[in-house]
Amino acid sequence: MTPKKTAPTAKVISQGISGKVMVCSGGRYESQANAQIREAIMSGWESVLGEGNVISTNIAGAAAAIEYIKPKIVFSIGSYLPESTYFGEVCQKAKAVGATTIFWATEDPYEQDANYRITDDFDVIFSCDRWGTNFYDHPHVHFLPLAACEKLHYRPIDETIEKNIDVMFCGVAFGSRKDVMRSIHPALSDLNLKIVGPGWGEFGIGFSDARIEKDQLVELYQRSKIVLNLGRSLHFENKRFIIMPSNPGPRTFEAAAAGAMQLFHEDNYAIHDFYERDELPVFSTCYDFKQLLDKYLNNPELILETAKKAQARTLKDHTYSKRIETVLEILKRDGFLD
Repeated sequence: MTPKKTAPTAKVISQGISGKVMVCSGGRYESQANAQIREAIMSGWESVLGEGNVISTNIAGAAAAIEYIKPKIVFSIGSYLPESTYFGEVCQKAKAVGATTIFWATEDPYEQDANYRITDDFDVIFSCDRWGTNFYDHPHVHFLPLAACEKLHYRPIDETIEKNIDVMFCGVAFGSRKDVMRSIHPALSDLNLKIVGPGWGEFGIGFSDARIEKDQLVELYQRSKIVLNLGRSLHFENKRFIIMPSNPGPRTFEAAAAGAMQLFHEDNYAIHDFYERDELPVFSTCYDFKQLLDKYLNNPELILETAKKAQARTLKDHTYSKRIETVLEILKRDGFLD
């Protein structure tokens, strides 16, 4: 695992913040997934600083709110792609009241060509993609992966629930995901499948184009023996350097917090910076996948043990509370907090 830096504890640092933190996002074209991430990040800030010290605003009204609230930190999150979102005005108002301006790019690296829209305005930039941090022309860029929210995603593992689904996956059927599914499809025959999300219906029995809500997804995690983890490949503005994602997305942490036992498709090796192999097993070929199915499907005790290990690791290292503690440590180290 990646060693922790020696730094003042976030608890000590947070006690030194003499003002409020404003979290702003919500551009006109914000996705529902991004709205859920915003809620999770808000929960992380509140768990560290207390609810009364954190305010959430829509980016459209953030400039006016800054003049009234005069926060210590303005923490913008989400996508920087929509041209209708005016980050410059928000940052100007923030700097006028002495606030530190931060942007956490939660859509990297899929919009990387448009990052010029934030590099001149924000004091500090965090990217959710490790490799993506190399493509910002900015003196204060840091890697900050997404995470899970204890309040939204954590569920105690209930050993009494019957796991009647052999293999489950939820997500849009992007091209790369379809390629992986076709490669492992022979190993899925005769299994009880639940593969849901727009674009999967064409695969036949066990596949559905349905969209499901978060609570339904957590229920499926609890009823599934194995949850597939397949990366995303939908790029909006990433043609200049064609940056490939270099670390797992938020669903990895969310599923682990909910008690899912996952098999991770290893299209990069960064997963090992977050989880050990006995916490989150990986595969890269149909042969690897078949070996893991043989190992886990008929061994409910091993499934349970693996899920518990992944959940414990997530709650220890990969919650939004931990990410906000990292933010505060970096701000202190770089001189943005007294």
